Amino acid sequence: MIHLSDAQIDELVHFDEAIPVLEEAFRALAQRRAAVQRRVRTEAGAVKLSTLGAVLPDAGVTGAKVYTTINGRFSFSIVLFSTLDGSLLATLDANALTRIRTAATTVIAVRALARADARTVALYGTGVQGQAHAQALAEHTGLRTFRIVGLEGVEALCDRLNSRYGARGIEAIPADAANAVRGADVIVTATRATGALFDGAALASGTLIAAIGSSLPTTRELDDATLSRAARIVVELREQAREEAGDLVQAAAGTFDWSEVVELGDVLDVRAAGRVHAHDIIVYKAVGIGLQDIALAGLAYRKHVARHAAERCA
Repeated sequence: MIHLSDAQIDELVHFDEAIPVLEEAFRALAQRRAAVQRRVRTEAGAVKLSTLGAVLPDAGVTGAKVYTTINGRFSFSIVLFSTLDGSLLATLDANALTRIRTAATTVIAVRALARADARTVALYGTGVQGQAHAQALAEHTGLRTFRIVGLEGVEALCDRLNSRYGARGIEAIPADAANAVRGADVIVTATRATGALFDGAALASGTLIAAIGSSLPTTRELDDATLSRAARIVVELREQAREEAGDLVQAAAGTFDWSEVVELGDVLDVRAAGRVHAHDIIVYKAVGIGLQDIALAGLAYRKHVARHAAERCA
């Protein structure tokens, strides 16, 4: 039986392959060729167990991600099955996959929802997800000026971005939380904040906000002013967002209309409008769904099998 470690997955799965696989998975969901198992959290004492999954017949895989949360730390694993005969294909460490799938999906959202001329991003967060988003956005979008906001490691992240991507016209600069959003075309929040990071009144028209840090109904990164100014709110899965997206769940009544919230897959499949006007403020609110995990677990499994087959034939 195959087990893939985080180190192996980092070698097997890269953003340039993950992005189209995730795009296809979201389109399959929109077309009802895939299904998602919403997250279930079970807790006793200080230990939390969470499970979420998906069925992706077109990719030949189904499975679930299971993870623990203890003292604020996560440990992720995936169990992957065949949709052809139900057999167990592999188990996978999923810390790397979780990092990759989240940032890759944000790239998809930026491509679909940001203005075509978007060049400046304010990135809140310098942890695992902040660093992954910086890399993915630098490599796979037209964003060129990165304003980095964080509690620590800001200078180090700026230095890495400038060293790696400076020759491609990318510049990363430290910024403070209040002013980073002013004039920014895209804002990405990848933090563990429990309250709003900035004043939504300061947003420029046409801004895309991608909020990915909170997946709990008790925490948020965006204020009501941001949500009330949004022409469109886009989520991965509406039912799961209504349960988990604290940014939306905690909003005051009348701030936005849930019936107008659309799913990313529907936008990609042109079943729902994303950006209609250049001046629209758009919010993409992510909590992470099993579709992303199983789609990329399938990719990692296929690449591993293909690599070993090639090695045997060599």
